[in-house]
Amino acid sequence: MKSLTIVMLAVCLASTPISCASGQSLWQDGTNYIGDDRPSRVGDIVMVEVDERTDTEDEAKTETTKEGGANVSEGTGILDFIKGLSLTSSTTSTGDGSSERSYRTRAKVTCVVTEVLPNGNLVIEGTRDLQTHGETLKMRFRGAIRPQDVDGDNTISSERVANVDLIVDGKGTLTRLQKPGMLTQILQAIF
Repeated sequence: MKSLTIVMLAVCLASTPISCASGQSLWQDGTNYIGDDRPSRVGDIVMVEVDERTDTEDEAKTETTKEGGANVSEGTGILDFIKGLSLTSSTTSTGDGSSERSYRTRAKVTCVVTEVLPNGNLVIEGTRDLQTHGETLKMRFRGAIRPQDVDGDNTISSERVANVDLIVDGKGTLTRLQKPGMLTQILQAIF
């Protein structure tokens, strides 16, 4: 009877496709459960704390002097009708100019790794758009980072980013009010 059961089981198994049973494991290969998970692949996300400040001061002074002169004596030959001709010119120009500017940008921008460089450094890029009270502020951040500079909470300071390309552009009511009108721009270009 026992051999009949084994034969029937063998026939039953041979006539139906065999499906492999697989169990799900909590352990995943390649997972590091004790170390920090640093960005290392295209598509990984990094939070950049942007705190950029730029102060510039320009000063220029210009002084130019130009003098010229021409003198023609009495005409001779067929030009004897020309009496004396004398031209003299003098030009003096002085100019002073100075400008002082200060910029500060503070924000947090979530960036995505867009490229892994051959040396292991990462190129990151992110944008942030903010709309409030009719104003639209667009910020784009791009740069290169070293994975080991990223903190345990997946953030990096903008001071530790190389080749930073930070563009901040605003559109709206305040931007229009601060921009000179077309007539003012034309007059400033002429004068």
